Amino acid sequence: MNTEPPTKPPAKRAAKAAAKPATAKPAAKPRTGRPAAPKRAPGRPVAADNPDLRARLLDAAIVCYARQGIAATSLRAIASEAGVNPALLHYYFGDKEQLQEAVSNERLLPVFMSLRDNLTREPGDVMDLIAGFVHGIGRVIAAHPWLPSLWVREVLCEGGALRESLLLQKIGPLVPQMMARRFAEAQQRGQINADLDPRLLMVSLVGLTLFPAASAPIWRRLFDADDLDLDTQRRHALALLDRGLTP
Repeated sequence: MNTEPPTKPPAKRAAKAAAKPATAKPAAKPRTGRPAAPKRAPGRPVAADNPDLRARLLDAAIVCYARQGIAATSLRAIASEAGVNPALLHYYFGDKEQLQEAVSNERLLPVFMSLRDNLTREPGDVMDLIAGFVHGIGRVIAAHPWLPSLWVREVLCEGGALRESLLLQKIGPLVPQMMARRFAEAQQRGQINADLDPRLLMVSLVGLTLFPAASAPIWRRLFDADDLDLDTQRRHALALLDRGLTP
């Protein structure tokens, strides 16, 4: 004899389930705070469309290089100098080495190419060439005050980042080698002292122009002479060279 209680028919189970009150889900809380920012294409900084920004970044790099040296300058420091996010430097230049190459090609090399063009525009005699170099360096320094200290730090000092890539490979054939050849030709014509070495004459010209500009704060303080400005240095160099080069 079967003693199990009879199973309720399906219709009665459904009716009983329907009679239970449904548990309501809590309403979603409204979101607070700032609205979500619109999506942008990955990899492109928001401010990258500024046409003058790339030039500003190169100028900021020059300032940092002259102040603390290329090796010690980080992309973050350059971004801080320019007042931008470091992502913009990566967007425009990739990495530190590519930025340095851009500074060399777009800021430094054009300066010396312009100097070379001015020196070769009118042949003149050897003294015109020398005067053109002294005046040209003076104009360059006036327009780019950072150049002398950057030159000393990154070209003359051992391990300077610009010695090989900029001076020896690019600037050397443009100005120093060209002028040394002109000096040698003038010497053969008897226009300058036969005891001078045309190559060292070029070295002396750099020493009479870039070095005094780089060390001007020292000499002004040492001699208490604020009058040792670029014009004074230029006149001194020309007077010294004029008397020293006479055959």
